[in-house]
Amino acid sequence: MSDLARGDLSGEAQSEERSLEDTLRPARLAEMVGQTRLRENLSVFIEAAARRDESLDHLLFYGPPGLGKTSLARIVAREMGAEFRATSGPVLERAGDLAALLSNLERGDVLFIDEVHRLPAAVEEILYPAMEDFQIDVLVGQGPSARSIRLDLPRFTLVAATTRAGLLSSPLRDRFGWSARLDYYPASDLTKVLLRSARLMKMALDPPAADEIARRSRGTPRVANRLLRRVRDFASVKQAATARIDAELARYALERLDVDEAGFDKLDRVLLGTLIEKFEGGPVGLDTLAAAIGEDRGTLEDLIEPFLLQGGYLDRTARGRVATARAWRHFGLEPGRGAAVDAAQSGLFETPSRDRKP
Repeated sequence: MSDLARGDLSGEAQSEERSLEDTLRPARLAEMVGQTRLRENLSVFIEAAARRDESLDHLLFYGPPGLGKTSLARIVAREMGAEFRATSGPVLERAGDLAALLSNLERGDVLFIDEVHRLPAAVEEILYPAMEDFQIDVLVGQGPSARSIRLDLPRFTLVAATTRAGLLSSPLRDRFGWSARLDYYPASDLTKVLLRSARLMKMALDPPAADEIARRSRGTPRVANRLLRRVRDFASVKQAATARIDAELARYALERLDVDEAGFDKLDRVLLGTLIEKFEGGPVGLDTLAAAIGEDRGTLEDLIEPFLLQGGYLDRTARGRVATARAWRHFGLEPGRGAAVDAAQSGLFETPSRDRKP
């Protein structure tokens, strides 16, 4: 996927993109598409807390990026009629940073911590009494005269989000009243997301065009909306901005963005192509694979692998990563060394083909 498709813009354009993303976020549970069981359960918890005139219990949302964890946190605050205060794990470098944030909360506020798995250990320990007893211990003074003071906090709701739930410590994870995983969206739900976004953006989007974009959106609403904005750019240049976006134009734009029928972008093809071409399909260690394609291990593990694993194109084994038979067939190959050599010589992994089926 090109930088444009990923949303990697700069300056004023980046600011406009963020503003538009905020516009497209659902504001209420009723406006949210997909994640049906999660939404139904969350609606029950919110209504029960409201009837008891209590703060909602602490919540943990986890899953791949772009599935709506931040949107859900905002929705929780809005549904509870509470103030929304947001921060992230990497920002809270010292225990005092979190203590200052907690001491400024009002009763019922929703505190959102993104990337909570990246909280330093010293900061995380401040959260334990804050979440459980709504108290924090503050150290006053220095040296022999230093003393600890326990401060009471108003009852608040902590909503945390992470893409790496396995990195959370057990003491922190056990203090959440409810943990929910967000799953990739089926194409049918992404079509609804795209048609809603098109209405908000005052675009004329044909349902078949929405289907085409949805199939190539990696099961992720954020990707779907960004692809929609890029398709709109092509539409405004190739024809009148008010013209309808049909399936043919959507396919043309997506192919220009190097997004194939399975939603593979350039990095996906490079990863699988390297695995098949250089390592005969694997197994190969992630660090070796990252070095071979010149990418950071974390990028592969957090952004690329989840989609390929979910789609059945990649396997994790004790010996390393393996390209599945489905991955070979996606490139028109049958598993085997000879096929890998032929593919490498033909440049099969370089560009998508509209005729090749996943």
